[in-house]
Amino acid sequence: MGKWLNRRTFTIIFLTIITILIAFFILPISLPLIFALITAILLEPLVRMTMIRFKWKRKLTVISVYIFFLLLLALLIYFTVTQLVGRLINFTKSAPDTFNAIAGAWIDMQDKLFNYTEGMPLEVVESIQNGMNQVIETARDFLLAFVNYDVITGLLTGIPNFLVSLLFYAIALFLFMLDLPGLKKKVFSHLTDGTAKKVILMTDRLNRTVFGFIKAQFLVSLIILAASFVGLLLIKPEYAILMSIIIWIIDLIPILGSIIILAPWSIYQFAIGDVAEGTKLAILAAILLVIRRTVEPKVMGEQIGLSPLATLISMFIGLKLFGFLGLFIGPLIVILFTTAREAGIIKLEFKI
Repeated sequence: MGKWLNRRTFTIIFLTIITILIAFFILPISLPLIFALITAILLEPLVRMTMIRFKWKRKLTVISVYIFFLLLLALLIYFTVTQLVGRLINFTKSAPDTFNAIAGAWIDMQDKLFNYTEGMPLEVVESIQNGMNQVIETARDFLLAFVNYDVITGLLTGIPNFLVSLLFYAIALFLFMLDLPGLKKKVFSHLTDGTAKKVILMTDRLNRTVFGFIKAQFLVSLIILAASFVGLLLIKPEYAILMSIIIWIIDLIPILGSIIILAPWSIYQFAIGDVAEGTKLAILAAILLVIRRTVEPKVMGEQIGLSPLATLISMFIGLKLFGFLGLFIGPLIVILFTTAREAGIIKLEFKI
């Protein structure tokens, strides 16, 4: 018992408690700073490569890479927002015709139902009508849950907070990019030589794993982008560019995938009576789902060495503990634990 109650054990327990408290209370409000640090680390290889290639000083290189990154980000946001706003304007203009088409399709469906149920017992007809009314009420409640005063007000009031967070992200990113070597020296100054070697080994493996994870997600998303663009080009050419980009962005988010866009779109086409378009969109959604489920495990396994089962379990537990953010925190914790064990920082060998 005594050999476990030493200074090292208490230090590990104390650091674990501090880490848990930070994860629960400080992490959610520090996301702009955390994303800025992660972005700075990801851009560091580009900074070093530019310094070697052009023989620039670090400050000039950081400014150049920083401006280049912000321009790319601004162009992506501008293109997405302008295209989305344009499509929303066109949708509002065509909304009356769309609602009339939906109403006409509903009346036509009721007439067909009346013809089909003619001669049936009254109880059966009433049961069918009640079932249809329940479906309509469920669809209405589902739409109202996303399109109501509270949701719209929440989105509008969240814009200033988003802009402030974006400003802090941009400022913190530049400062992190400038001071990254100094921060690294300060961290390693508090480590012994043996611990420093283990941390370097862990950091190298973690960098390869994280880059592999990002690369895997990006490669799979590119396949989804190409497939969705080709499919929408055949189904809805006027929406092919915008919707394929939106599907690509949504598909980068774990669990959600392209089905979150194509399924409601397909249901909408069925509702307005366009069965052909609805069927095509449903088939496209199924194809994209099959592509992701077929390609993702192979690519993910090759890039990060994390099994699909471990990824799924870590994402589910992370979702339950941390909410939506846990979809990213869960796999990251598993990767941290795996790399720490491989580097020898955590030793976990036992037999029962």
